[in-house]
Amino acid sequence: MKKKLSEEQEIVALKRAAKYRREFLGNVSHELKTPIFNIQGYIHTLIDGALHDPSVNEKYLLRTSKSIDRLISIIEDLEILAKLESDELALDLTDWDFIDLVKELFEFFEIKASEKNIKLVLETKLETLFVTADKEKINQVLLNLISNAIKYGKNGGHVILRVEKGSSDSSIEIIDNGIGISTDNISRVFERFYRVDKGRSRSQGGTGLGLAIVKHIIEAHEQSINIKSEVNKGTTISFNMKNSITL
Repeated sequence: MKKKLSEEQEIVALKRAAKYRREFLGNVSHELKTPIFNIQGYIHTLIDGALHDPSVNEKYLLRTSKSIDRLISIIEDLEILAKLESDELALDLTDWDFIDLVKELFEFFEIKASEKNIKLVLETKLETLFVTADKEKINQVLLNLISNAIKYGKNGGHVILRVEKGSSDSSIEIIDNGIGISTDNISRVFERFYRVDKGRSRSQGGTGLGLAIVKHIIEAHEQSINIKSEVNKGTTISFNMKNSITL
């Protein structure tokens, strides 16, 4: 009886994996088609005579360039995700100051946040926090999370990055008071290409792979990432970092 149940479970798992592969390939195809069809349309317009119209040709060449940039972003994110999922991307673990990195990123996002009148707040009692992690990859994690918090934040809102040091780990929270995520969607936000609001997400940029990459990077550091959200009230994403061992 146990053997039969095991076989049934294996069949279910295989069907689930096959469905996941189909959905993933369909999503990749869809994401790549959009910029490719845009490029094709712009080039055909230029070939059909717009190339010789100074008032039109620059506009279409700029649009073509943006679509190419989007293609490159999708391909680069797919490559990163493939390496993370196959454990080919080794972590370069070093000791460095997490607070310092946050301050650098807040400076980087200053203009983007000011455009929506969003206040960036570092909430901590710490002057420094040395952690053991891959700095480049944690930088990528924070870039994605802060960018999303601003993108889906509300005008006049805030993005808080809260840091609290524990005995061996420190907790990191990125908190916004933006549009939030419904209960139905919250369990799927870390899936590849999953978008809560497909039309709005695509129009605001992004590849739909950012949060999947974030999840893999945090898990590669032997930590977990958690999310709490409420529609029209905001979202909190949290994870832990290992403190550096000082002699």
